[in-house]
Amino acid sequence: QVQLVESGGGLVQPGGSLRLSCAASGNISRLNRVGWYRQPPGKQRESVATITQDGRATYSDSMKGRVTISRDNTKRTVSLQMNSLKPEDTAVYFCNAHIGTLNGDIYYDMDIWGEGTRVTVSS
Repeated sequence: QVQLVESGGGLVQPGGSLRLSCAASGNISRLNRVGWYRQPPGKQRESVATITQDGRATYSDSMKGRVTISRDNTKRTVSLQMNSLKPEDTAVYFCNAHIGTLNGDIYYDMDIWGEGTRVTVSS
């Protein structure tokens, strides 16, 4: 089974930093665009950052300048370095990936999601 697992969340004080990681495993032939999303309690999920297979990154206005997304294609991991965190950054952070998987001689494209990692910014 194809799987994404996020890690690195936790409790951090305002102004602090966290580094989130997303590890991909399973029957993945190609790991294409990967993104980090977040969902604050009671609010809709929103994009934080995305990165293409060749490393081109884009950032949403809400966290632009405070986050950096990167990927290691060999290790099949994507990271999100978050700095200068604010209480409004409190949310569950999800990893999403567009992947290609090979089942026998049939190739499929699909989007997969991790279960999320919780980030709490509080003093």
